Amino acid sequence: MIYATLHMTITNPDALAKYRESAQAALEKHGGSLLCASPKLTRLEGDDPLPSIAGVLSFPDRDAALGWINDPTLADVHALRQASGKTDIVLVG
Repeated sequence: MIYATLHMTITNPDALAKYRESAQAALEKHGGSLLCASPKLTRLEGDDPLPSIAGVLSFPDRDAALGWINDPTLADVHALRQASGKTDIVLVG
């Protein structure tokens, strides 16, 4: 199992709502899942601005995570996420 952190600073809630309609199926296509996500964030260290939402994704392995982010059939789904605001996704491991 491998994990990715997701930080989103939302500037377009309508795009986020559309993204949420297809995000789960897109993750599941590559064996991924959203373990948790929340707008309730508490800074433990650092001084960068907090995102609107943070989450943790899981994938069976690194190849599955790379398959999800690079899947050309999911380009429209990824574009919706990106249109919702600033997003950072970091694979851990």
